[in-house]
Order: sequence, then structure tokens, then C-alpha cells
Amino acid sequence: MVPFTSFSENETLPDGRKPPVWFAFDETRPLAFFAGIWTAWTSVRKVKEGETTNDVFGFLTTEPNKEVGAIHPKAMPVILTTRHEIALWMTAPAEDALKLQRPLADGALMIVARGEKTDEGGLAA
Repeated sequence: MVPFTSFSENETLPDGRKPPVWFAFDETRPLAFFAGIWTAWTSVRKVKEGETTNDVFGFLTTEPNKEVGAIHPKAMPVILTTRHEIALWMTAPAEDALKLQRPLADGALMIVARGEKTDEGGLAA
């Protein structure tokens, strides 16, 4: 799982600029989770360093819902919204866990900001 409070997609403007647009469940930006994977990967990333082992991660994507699709029509992250979905992602066989690969319902997310990140973020005290 990859925790987040908001995430961004770049909006392509008529003048060619691509500023970020920030999405969250609401203005308070509650903690949520992407369906992600992590592994240690051994490879040669830089010839001067030779073979190294590095932590790498990514997250699962799917077709966008209405809000994200208006800004980024290609994809959106798979977002886990319940304890059951989190448990399924972490423990179920891949065939079952991958059934979570679906966009959130239209209206589940909102745009909470536009432009470079300016909020402090972080966990509630």
C-alpha cells in the first residue's frame, strides 16, 4: 500500500504549460491508500556503481473516473477505500486482489488545489 493525502495529475493548458491539479476525497485530505507493490531489485542502474540492490515501488492504475479523466484521460491510481479492500490487497491471491483494479465512482474525488504543492501535508496529531 502507498499512503497519500492527495495526488496530482498534470493538466495540459492551451499554451503548453502542464501545471499539477491535486485530487483528494475532500478539502481535509484524509489519509488514503493506493494499491502498490514494493520489491528489492538488483541491477546495474549506473555503470560507475556497478550492480546494486535498490528498493523500488509502483502502484496499480486503471481507467480514470470523471474527475480525474477531465484532467488526465489515460489513467488514475487504484485507490483502496475500505479496511476490507486493504486486507484483500495485502493478503488475497493475485487473481482476487486484481479485482480491485477499477476507478473510484464518479464524484468520489474532488480537485483540492491547482499548481505547485503548497500545503504542509502529513498526519494528524
